[in-house]
Amino acid sequence: MTIDVLQSKLSHLPGSPGVYLFKNEQGEVIYIGKAAVLADRVRSYFQKGADHNPKTSLLVSHIADVETMVTRSELEALILESNLVKRHRPRFNIVLRDDKQYPYVRLPVKDDFPRLSIVRRVQKDGALYYGPYTPANALRETLKVIKHVFPLATCTIDIDGTAARACIEFEIKRCMAPCTGNQSKEEYHQIVKQVRQFLEGRDRELLDDLRARMEAAAEREEFEEAARLRDRLFKIERMLEKQRITQTSATDQDVIGLARQGSAVDLQILFVRGGLLIGRKDFFWPESAAVADEELVHSAIEQFYNKDGQPPREVLIPTDIEDAALIQRWLSDKRGESVHVRSPERGTKHQLVLLAEENAAAAVADHLRDEELDRQAGEELQRLLRLEQAPRRIEGFDISNTMGNQSVASMVVWEDGQMKKADYRRFKIQTVTGANDFASMKEVVTRRYGETRGEPSRTGEYLAQPDLILIDGGLGQLAAALEGLKEAGRQGLPILGLAKARGDKEERIFLAGRKNPILLKPQSPSTHLLQRIRDEAHRFAITFHRKLRGKSLVASKLDQVIGIGEIRRNQLLEKFGSLDNLASASDEALREAGLTATTVSNLRRALDK
Repeated sequence: MTIDVLQSKLSHLPGSPGVYLFKNEQGEVIYIGKAAVLADRVRSYFQKGADHNPKTSLLVSHIADVETMVTRSELEALILESNLVKRHRPRFNIVLRDDKQYPYVRLPVKDDFPRLSIVRRVQKDGALYYGPYTPANALRETLKVIKHVFPLATCTIDIDGTAARACIEFEIKRCMAPCTGNQSKEEYHQIVKQVRQFLEGRDRELLDDLRARMEAAAEREEFEEAARLRDRLFKIERMLEKQRITQTSATDQDVIGLARQGSAVDLQILFVRGGLLIGRKDFFWPESAAVADEELVHSAIEQFYNKDGQPPREVLIPTDIEDAALIQRWLSDKRGESVHVRSPERGTKHQLVLLAEENAAAAVADHLRDEELDRQAGEELQRLLRLEQAPRRIEGFDISNTMGNQSVASMVVWEDGQMKKADYRRFKIQTVTGANDFASMKEVVTRRYGETRGEPSRTGEYLAQPDLILIDGGLGQLAAALEGLKEAGRQGLPILGLAKARGDKEERIFLAGRKNPILLKPQSPSTHLLQRIRDEAHRFAITFHRKLRGKSLVASKLDQVIGIGEIRRNQLLEKFGSLDNLASASDEALREAGLTATTVSNLRRALDK
């Protein structure tokens, strides 16, 4: 676009709230922003003598075109900006690389006998949601505590009090068998109340309630019940003593901290729920020296909460940000009640921000250390393999099957020091019968590199070609992969096999045209890098294989149900996601999915078996 055309656009900008998109000469979106008045905000970039920071000056030098999208309000512009940044991932925006959904605990309190489940989407369905939990082991630890302390049902059967006998959970006192009528709905909901108190951080209320019930049971000379309540009380007190953060409030909070080292920046979000630190999330940018703290925090809030998750009641940040009132309004709308964004300068909340900053400082040092090791690994591989340059992108392949059944392959990608999950690929083996890893490897390599442009990634972009291909296996797998590259017309791509000799601890690199492998030093950076990529390819292949096996099992169970054909089966799987979810669904939910009362009854019998 010519300068005259751009100037013409700048002189006819709307004076409304909305979003603007800057593009370069190739038409690529390089920056997305929002504005209360589009005309004023966009023109401010091009004012003569404007005191821009280095990043903004560089951005302006690349702008060749501008596109605007008008919205009805600044709040709508905020939401649209976040969605567009997630879609386009522009070069000059601060982009969070991790866009996955985080796990929550769901408690459907309106059910007669509520049971906990793990979900990744918060819905307005009357249930209570707790989280997010990240890393996932924080969730597992929480559920482990609940299972050991509170005798809540964990099965998926329809509890109506008519079951003939209780399961092993009743025998070990981790469930009071409401399925057999041994526990009433009212008694069960007492346990649910205690679980809520625990998850919501109402410690004093929970402990006082248990202590009162224990003393009342002792007065009635129900000593077994009193002893059970005493043990529960002791376990909760001991657990809370270990995990509770020292503060006076049990308000749900997300706490953001920043740390810089050189040009690198790390941002940490600590998740505090009911006074418990239940997890944290880390975001790292290696080159962000020119980006202000305010922009980093603003972008992190805007993108992180642009999901189906539920914001907490309070977000603590290390610095004041522009549009804090607008952000509060947006988060409050998402939560359904008031959310406060605060930058505390003293007191307990300020100490929490300092804690987040300490975590960020430790993380940025770890990231830089990992980057240095990856740089050393790349240089080692360049020397070992006699490459023209150190590899920046490595693609790893693995095959997985069970006795030749459900044979699948995985491809994972390491790029510039990180696993690039958006470029991962899963393949169902199509041309091979039985357990033939060599033929399967040839097929998947041919498919990956056989297309002129490859396959598009999840973002719609076409996959880049690798600087190095890693095959999990020795000479046999490597030879098969080489045949695949030849068939795809890509013989020039560098490739290696990675395997251990039986009984040995050292990894070996197998190369084309070389009979003897290269022995890798166990502690070398290149060994660790190749192992990391190989192990990730193995994990990804196993996960896909188990998923297919699980779907096969579900399909076989549903095929036994009279009234459920192939189309209905696929609809149920798409709606409920898994056999467990299907089994735990209410009769009403199943009828809403299109099943008759008779088919629901047939389904229950099949799943009980």
